[in-house]
Amino acid sequence: MAKPGYGKRSAPDQLPRTRGDFALLPVRERYVAGFVDHLPEGAAMSVKQLAKQLPLYGQQAISSALTALSVAGHLRRVRCAVGAGDETRWVFRTFWSRTAHDNEWWQTYLAAEHAANAVSPAPDASATDTTPPPWVPAEEPPPAPEDPGMEQAAPQPTAVPHQRTPAQAPDAEPAPLAPDTAPAAPQPCEATPSPAYLALARLGHEDHRLPLSADDCADLEPQAAEWLARGVSVDYLISALTAGLPAQVDTPLGFVRRRLTDKIPPRIPTTASTSPGTPGPDPTRRILMECTDCGRPGQPEALPDGLCRPCRTTHRPDTYDAPIHPTEAADIKARMTDLRGLLKSV
Repeated sequence: MAKPGYGKRSAPDQLPRTRGDFALLPVRERYVAGFVDHLPEGAAMSVKQLAKQLPLYGQQAISSALTALSVAGHLRRVRCAVGAGDETRWVFRTFWSRTAHDNEWWQTYLAAEHAANAVSPAPDASATDTTPPPWVPAEEPPPAPEDPGMEQAAPQPTAVPHQRTPAQAPDAEPAPLAPDTAPAAPQPCEATPSPAYLALARLGHEDHRLPLSADDCADLEPQAAEWLARGVSVDYLISALTAGLPAQVDTPLGFVRRRLTDKIPPRIPTTASTSPGTPGPDPTRRILMECTDCGRPGQPEALPDGLCRPCRTTHRPDTYDAPIHPTEAADIKARMTDLRGLLKSV
């Protein structure tokens, strides 16, 4: 299985599998296509991994076969953005179709995939895990109704932590609590510190010249929160406060307060705050197709047959930029040799 490079993803609108699939392809491409078609979802699709599993061909032959399959309309390689914010990373996917499709179909399909990823990106596994943490007690079953005609069954022993309690006589009743020893009301859980508070608390760890106490962090927390509300990250806030420090800081509290006031970043308007007539920023593309041959990224409409222009020129010599035919090159070389001979004889 791919982790995470070049994982296989099956495209829709495929005909049922038959013996005549890929019959019009050459022998090598038909062999590679039949193997790829039977791979499971998420299987590794890199040239090196396929060459390890196909003993008849090497990496160069597998790469050429995949390029031919891309030109035939069976596959497209793309780069997908996974995650959001600072956690965004690019992974590679190979969309495979048993049924060949033209460039317009692939462009429409990849545009739909891009729109689906932009609206609802794939959630992380941790976000969808509904297993309760180990410290959450299990729900107790409701008590069974009592039956006067039957003796009540002995309760099942329950595993509970052992508690140290003073020994008492079997018939002794618990002594009543004194008024001063009444059970205290449960204290509320301590609130989780905000990102602004944690950023200020990290200043002393990042640079020993800015040690702040808990009271100092609570005092400066509103100013730091204003920075984060303007769209900057915690790392940006820390680097702005610790950059270019003097050799000695006498009062870290006053120094940090002054920097929070003087170096506050400008407020960047969000998409929701812009006027309806103002065009918003272009959305980040979460799917970017790449050339099947050389891996150069580009938009789907700029990579017909899944190939960039230089690779497409190499594989389709009928274009204007086609390389010179070997026989024509030999004729040109012979003609130049004759011209050099004539120049020497003059």
